[in-house]
Amino acid sequence: MKPDTQPGTKSERNALRHEMAEAGRSLTEIAIEMRVRFRMRPREAWRHAHGWTLQEAADRISSLQSPAIAADASLVGKWEKWPGPSSRRPSLAVLTAMAAVMNCSIEDLLDYDDYRSLPHNDLRVLRHQGEPPEAVPAVATSSPVDTSTNADQVLSAARESAMWAQWAETTNVGGIALEQVHADIQALSCDYLTGDAVELFVRTRTLRDRVFALIEGHQAPRQSIDLYVSAGYLCTLMAWISSDLGNLRAADTQGRTAWLCAEMAGHSELRAWVASTRSKVAFWDGRLKDAISHARRGTSCRPQGTVGVLLQCQEADAWSKLGVDSEVEDALNRAEALRESLTGTDEVGGLFSCPSARQENYAAGAHLRVGSFNDSLMEANRALEHLRAQSSRPYGTEAQIHISRAAALVGAGHPEGVMDALGPVLALPLGQRLMTITQRMEDFGSYVAGHRSGTGSVSVVVQQTLVEWCADSVRRRQALSSGDASV
Repeated sequence: MKPDTQPGTKSERNALRHEMAEAGRSLTEIAIEMRVRFRMRPREAWRHAHGWTLQEAADRISSLQSPAIAADASLVGKWEKWPGPSSRRPSLAVLTAMAAVMNCSIEDLLDYDDYRSLPHNDLRVLRHQGEPPEAVPAVATSSPVDTSTNADQVLSAARESAMWAQWAETTNVGGIALEQVHADIQALSCDYLTGDAVELFVRTRTLRDRVFALIEGHQAPRQSIDLYVSAGYLCTLMAWISSDLGNLRAADTQGRTAWLCAEMAGHSELRAWVASTRSKVAFWDGRLKDAISHARRGTSCRPQGTVGVLLQCQEADAWSKLGVDSEVEDALNRAEALRESLTGTDEVGGLFSCPSARQENYAAGAHLRVGSFNDSLMEANRALEHLRAQSSRPYGTEAQIHISRAAALVGAGHPEGVMDALGPVLALPLGQRLMTITQRMEDFGSYVAGHRSGTGSVSVVVQQTLVEWCADSVRRRQALSSGDASV
C-alpha cells in the first residue's frame, strides 16, 4: 500500500486507532500502521498509537522516577522529529523513558535514519546494554596483570589515565558563556516588567532550549550546577509568563520542571522562587490551600533575598480570599518584619525581586478582600509613591494597584473617583492586558455591580466600561486565534 503524503488529521488517527484496537490489533501493529499510512517518525507513531497529545506524553515522561527526565510538549515534539530540521536528538536516557511509558523497546522507537545519526557510543550501548551510556573515551582492555613487574603495563595504565583526564577536563561551556547566560536571564527578568509578554516568552524559550542543550553535553560538575540553576530560573520565568497569558496548566508544568532543576542544583534561593511562582499559579487557579502550601514551602527554604517577603505576601493573598482576617494580618506582619531584617540580595532581580511597591500592592489587595477599605486605599497610594521613585515601572503591578485603589474608593463610599483611578489601566495597550489584570478588572466589575452604589449613574458607566475593556485582552485574542494544539 502506498503511504499518503499527509500526516492525517486528528479524527483520522483516532478512527484508525479505534478500528484496529476493536479488531484486536496490538499497539505495535497500530504504531506500524500509523508510520506507514501517515508517514510518521517512529516515536510520533507510538505516541499516536496510545492516543496521547504531546503534553500527555510529556507528563508521563516527567512523572518517571528513573530515569528522571524533565519534559514538556515542545521538547517531546523535537525528540519525535529528530534527525529532521528543528529537532533535538533524544539521549539514551530519554529513549529509555519514552520506551518505558509507551510499553515498547527502545528499538521500536528507532528507524534506519535514527541509527545512521546516532553517535557511535550510543550505538555501542544499544548493542551491549551492559556498558555504561556515558560518552567516555574508549579505554583499552588490559591483559591479566603478571605477578612480575612489567614496565610496559605501568606505562600503558598511565597513558589510559591521562586519556581519561583529558576527557574529564573537556567541557562544552566556559565561564564566559555561563556569565552571559546569567546576564541574559537578568535582562529577560527586567524586560518582562515593562515589555510585551508574548515576545518575552519567545526569547525566554529560545534561551531555555540553549541551556537544555548544554546540560545534555559534557561539562564539569560545578558548571552543570550553574546550568541547572539557569534552566530553573528560565522555566520559572516561563511559568510566570504562561500564567499571565492565561494558560495555568502549562504554567504548572513549567513550575514542576523548574523545581526539578532547583533540586538537581541544590539551590535554596531558586527553590524559593519556584515555590513563589507555583503559589501564584495555584492562587489564580482557585487552589487557595495549594497556594498557601507552596508559599510555606518556599519560606522553609530560608531564602536570603526579597523572595521571603513576597512569599509572606502571597500567603496573605490566599488567606484573604478564604476570608481569614487573622492569618492575613499575621502574614503581612511577617512580610514587614522580613523587609526590615533583610541582609541578602536578589541574584537575578527584575521579576525575581520584591521591591516595596510590590509588597504594598499585595497588602492593598489583601485588605480590600477582607473589607479594610481605608487600609487598602492607604497602601495603594503608598505603593504608587514607591513606583514613582523607581527607574522603571512594572505595568502589571501598577495596573493592579490602580484597580485596588478604585475598589477601595467604592468600598469607602467614593465611587465618583473610580474612573480617574482606572484611567491608567484603561489606557493599557492590548499586549499588556494580561490575565492577572483582566481577571482583577472582571472581579472589580462584579464587585461594583453587587455594591449598594451599583445602580447609580457613575457605577453603571463603570460597569459598561469594564465589560468593553475586558472583552479585548491577550488571553481572549489567543483563544480566538489558537489552532489544534493537541498534536
